[in-house]
Amino acid sequence: MQSIKAKNSAINTVVYAFLIIGVVIMVVPYVWMLVTSFKPQAEIQSYPPSFIVKNPTIEPYRDLFTLIPMARYLFNSIFVATAVTLGNLFFCSLAGYAFAKHRFFGRDKLFFLIIASLMLPWQVNLIPGFVLIKKFGWLNSYNALIIPKLAGAFGIFLCRQFIISVPSDLIDAAKIDGCGEFKIYRLIILPLIKPVLATLAIFTFMQQWCDFIWPLIVIHSSDMRTVPLALSVLSGQFSTNFGMVMAGAVVATLPMLVVFIAFQKYFMKGIAMTGLKA
Repeated sequence: MQSIKAKNSAINTVVYAFLIIGVVIMVVPYVWMLVTSFKPQAEIQSYPPSFIVKNPTIEPYRDLFTLIPMARYLFNSIFVATAVTLGNLFFCSLAGYAFAKHRFFGRDKLFFLIIASLMLPWQVNLIPGFVLIKKFGWLNSYNALIIPKLAGAFGIFLCRQFIISVPSDLIDAAKIDGCGEFKIYRLIILPLIKPVLATLAIFTFMQQWCDFIWPLIVIHSSDMRTVPLALSVLSGQFSTNFGMVMAGAVVATLPMLVVFIAFQKYFMKGIAMTGLKA
């Protein structure tokens, strides 16, 4: 008995050691980014590098918001990411409800095609998407950034798998009471799928916030740039203000951190419940 306990204790020690190493590997770059953002340029380029800030300064942050229109870029990213997230929550949950609780011609085949699209690399859609956006006259506008991303196969699949677990008796009872389909969706389905919606919101917001390739293709003017595009122009060909770059990275990270903290409780619950009921 003691040998089994000793063996389990040794295994737990090894597991915790690997977890600690993993945490350190993941956290150290963020700590270095934060520390460097408060260093003057001369201290950043000094050797050997150090985690200690000898002469803290907010000059990199001041330069970030004065030398480039960073406030405008933040607004663009927040507006686009929020609009795309809200669109995904509505359209994906609505489609998930239809696929989970309604029978119509070609339902299973259509759902199979949606799932099959997940296997296609995202680069495949770049050229057709650009051609469509150009024909619609949406280049260099919010429409180009928002409308193509308003729904996704992953979101539809996630909502559908969760809504399947909702008892059909609730829907039948609501129909008997005179509720229409959209009222059932609004009053019964949406309150029950809050955890999975929070999960989808976090995934969608973070994915859209970090999106670089699509805005790079459809946006040409500096006023319409998003934060990832703004960060890319901070690095010069011959010299780079590393303090300003790190300050931009810190500012770009904060909204994602706020969103995750705000939805953390629902996120964990949604992951657990979706895995159990799918």
